[in-house]
Amino acid sequence: MKAINGYVIVDNKKEEQQKVSGLILTDQTDSNRFKRANVISVGNLVEVVKEGDVVYYDRFAGNDIAYNDDLFKVIRYTDIVIVE
Repeated sequence: MKAINGYVIVDNKKEEQQKVSGLILTDQTDSNRFKRANVISVGNLVEVVKEGDVVYYDRFAGNDIAYNDDLFKVIRYTDIVIVE
């Protein structure tokens, strides 16, 4: 699977559950606007991000895609806000 143009394929990292004042925060209750993910593939127009990078992107960006029984997210490189 290879991204093209200005798209990036990412694999979301599972966030650990956190306890705050006795409440368990899961992915559904997380109020953080950005999600952390591993970059799987980058398009030919993407210059700053490369495969293997860890990035943070807007949680409402992109679309899910199933490939070989795994779930990935396809986002535009402009939705990435931080590269680790």
